[in-house]
Amino acid sequence: MSSDSTRKRRNARNPRIRRIAISTGGGDAPGLNAVIRAVTIGALRRGWEVVGIREGYNGILMPEDYPDGGLIPLSLESVRGITHLGGTILGTTNKGDPLEFPVRQKDGSYKFVDRSMEIVRGCKKQKIDAVIAIGGDGSLMIANALYEKGLRIIGVPKTIDNDLSETVATFGFDTAVSFATECLDRLHSTAEAHRRIMVVEMMGRYAGWIALHAGIAGTADAILIPEIPYDIDIIARKTIERVEQGKRFSIIAVAEGAKPKGGTRSVVEKEIGRSERLGGVGETIAKQLQKITGQESRYVVLGHLQRGGTPTTFDRLLSLRFGAAAIRALAEGESGIMVALDPPTVRYVPLKKATSRMKVVSLDSDTMLTARDLGISFGD
Repeated sequence: MSSDSTRKRRNARNPRIRRIAISTGGGDAPGLNAVIRAVTIGALRRGWEVVGIREGYNGILMPEDYPDGGLIPLSLESVRGITHLGGTILGTTNKGDPLEFPVRQKDGSYKFVDRSMEIVRGCKKQKIDAVIAIGGDGSLMIANALYEKGLRIIGVPKTIDNDLSETVATFGFDTAVSFATECLDRLHSTAEAHRRIMVVEMMGRYAGWIALHAGIAGTADAILIPEIPYDIDIIARKTIERVEQGKRFSIIAVAEGAKPKGGTRSVVEKEIGRSERLGGVGETIAKQLQKITGQESRYVVLGHLQRGGTPTTFDRLLSLRFGAAAIRALAEGESGIMVALDPPTVRYVPLKKATSRMKVVSLDSDTMLTARDLGISFGD
């Protein structure tokens, strides 16, 4: 094949990029700003212009809500010194899924409309050739839908829950686990001083990764995760046995999505236009254990403390690697893929495959076996 033919085929697959946009959606996670920095620098080095979309895709859908028109020009100066910062300089949102956007009717009810083509048209209007979408399962499902409607897009896996399949790790997870472990370390001393049962509720939604890893590292006596429905009597028996052995306190790590055998998850609220918010299981378990055992029990909800703060070294490096890989993917003509950690490399996975299933804790994994061998109870 002639060099001219090869060049034409490459250009058809890889149309010239002049301007790209970055979107951060869903819950925030430590490392978002590091990804933004890597993407921006990598793109500028290739001669591309970079803009950030305000709060997910709201800057495109509702530009009138922002003094700057919903787009932030990104330069070397604007991303200098942000690698270590938590949050996201672009803002984010977990409300108003553009695939099912809630629109209030005159009678107070809501109807849900698909606004995804507005995003595609809005990007075209703003002369945006491609989007780097940084998010968890919900945000990347949206990214896949936008790809299928013609938008050139690359996904970057972000979630403290670590529940995205096809990647060994998501950035934000290591920081959340490190913080939760430190909290367990601190709670040991107060639990022992007062001879209490301390129940520590952690994030994670429908997967138990944070509670499992922090619980083992923080030497919890029991770990309750969504993957294993728990029996409260078994947990109570564990704490009673510890008292009989002269250990007058217990630490229970609980994932927010944990549920009792034959029961349901604890839901705080379900708002229009967003997924259900889990929570309350820690309080329930603490009250039940105190009633059954007679031992004073307290609960702590770590909540959004797990999302904030400075990312760990691991998360900083992973975020920078993901951001750089996303730019390389665009330069290589890729679209509709997610960058994924596959040690020692970062590979490309179709967005559709990456969002087809949730990654939950494998009950026969080495980590689970380690916990069992350490005598940690899972309430089963």
